[in-house]
Amino acid sequence: MINSGDTAWVLASGALVLFMTPGLAIFYGGMVRAKSVLNMMMMSFAAMGVTTIIWVLYGYSLTFGKSHGGLIGGFENLGLSKTLDQVVGPEGHQIPMLAFAMFQLTFAIITVALLSGAIADRAKYGSWVLFVAVWITVVYIPVAHWAFAAQGGSGGWIVDKLGALDFAGGTVVEINSGAAALALALVLGKRDGFKRDPMRPHNMPLVLLGAGMLWFGWFGFNAGSALSAGSLAATAMINTQIASAAASMTWVLFEKRRDGKATTLGVASGAIAGAVVITPACGFVNPLGALILGLIAGVAGSYAVSRKYKFGYDDSLDVVGVHGVSGVIGMIGIGLLATLSVNSAGKDGLFSGGGTQLLVDQLIAIVVVALFSFCATWIIATVISKTIGFRATHDDEIGGLDTVYHAESAYDITGNSNRY
Repeated sequence: MINSGDTAWVLASGALVLFMTPGLAIFYGGMVRAKSVLNMMMMSFAAMGVTTIIWVLYGYSLTFGKSHGGLIGGFENLGLSKTLDQVVGPEGHQIPMLAFAMFQLTFAIITVALLSGAIADRAKYGSWVLFVAVWITVVYIPVAHWAFAAQGGSGGWIVDKLGALDFAGGTVVEINSGAAALALALVLGKRDGFKRDPMRPHNMPLVLLGAGMLWFGWFGFNAGSALSAGSLAATAMINTQIASAAASMTWVLFEKRRDGKATTLGVASGAIAGAVVITPACGFVNPLGALILGLIAGVAGSYAVSRKYKFGYDDSLDVVGVHGVSGVIGMIGIGLLATLSVNSAGKDGLFSGGGTQLLVDQLIAIVVVALFSFCATWIIATVISKTIGFRATHDDEIGGLDTVYHAESAYDITGNSNRY
């Protein structure tokens, strides 16, 4: 009953997506100042550890278990106890449920890890670990059930009842993380020196290396979501490459025109924005559609990132501007550019003769997920702040979080050679 080729592809894709989180750690680590680089990386690794434990205990069951009103799954698969001999997928393309569970676990990990970029340099590490556990439970699991848990008409309300399309996580990962990041940034407040001190990335080679790891892993993220090694996976993969490449170029062109320089941070951020924008649409649009979305995302992302200074919120590493904004564009792009010629399980968008209904459904999904994620995250972060405290002390922030929370530093700046 198990298709070995499809299974191998999903297992490889799961490994690729997991690889993205260390890539994110390096990407984010290079973007912060040297005094807090290890803390920034540790936040991603905490997401890997805590999320995995929750996923095994109850996360997978509540996400992909039998739906209750389209809002949440059930408790029938706690501890992954009923997945050992079960399969998922249509006849001829079935894979072990554990392979699917592993693949989806990596999505949960990278989503919550993304949020750390919004509060870089100023969050207590222990409070972050608690936040990860609560946020995955209260926010990620319900949203993932809404958008991913299609079970013959008894799954999540977005995919089964509303009929919105999201191939690989435009709502679940990108809009969810963008809205949550904004809430976190507002609750914790601005870094000391925001708008006054440069706060430039301390290591641009790390940023480019991390961006390259993310770009590479994104092929598993998007093409793996086909859950089979066929033409749909091939379409999703090349669409991912096209959009990422296009956005990286339009970002730096826009930056060159605006600021007079094309930066390495810009090309890295543009590549990520392109991968984000195509995430929900990669299995529903053709390569030309992917090119259009990528070209738009590079300009829109660069503009959106610059707006945080005007609006006065300190989204340290631009989660809102890159992931939130590009995720919204990608979801809207489905309503405009989707075509049944790419995926017979999809729908035609407005420009393919499908009318406006799909676009309306996409907009509803965007608004509901963004509002739910923002409000729930605001409440979670506020409760943590008012109880055990979420923000580091002023002295710890100024001195750097690496030595305070981890008793280590990323670089030996003392020149002391007597070290073991």
